[in-house]
Amino acid sequence: MRLFALAAVLIIGATGAFADPVHGTWQTSPDDNGNFGHIEMSACGAASCGVLVRAYDGAGKQVQSDRVGQRIVWDMVAKGGGAYGNGKVYAPDRDKTYNSKMTLSGEFLKVEGCVLGICRGNTWKRVN
Repeated sequence: MRLFALAAVLIIGATGAFADPVHGTWQTSPDDNGNFGHIEMSACGAASCGVLVRAYDGAGKQVQSDRVGQRIVWDMVAKGGGAYGNGKVYAPDRDKTYNSKMTLSGEFLKVEGCVLGICRGNTWKRVN
């Protein structure tokens, strides 16, 4: 019985140890309209994906949005050293999907994307 309990503790502990450091909730930079959101990054297969979980207006007031629950980041693969690539990011304010890469630096996540040679990017801040 003790062996079983020890094995369970080790398995549960190991699961947390392997969590990707980009996983968690991130606040986006304001979009062209001043609105921003909270993106929940988590595993999706071998990659990382992000879903809009809360939306805010330019005054910082949480608002109802039909975009909540929408996938914003997908297929983002860890490259090492805080770099992620080969993913996609959707920009709701422009209704465009960009080929994307991200760079994690402490509590900040730089998200960059390009479509047809037009690139844009911003920096997200960790919420939790």
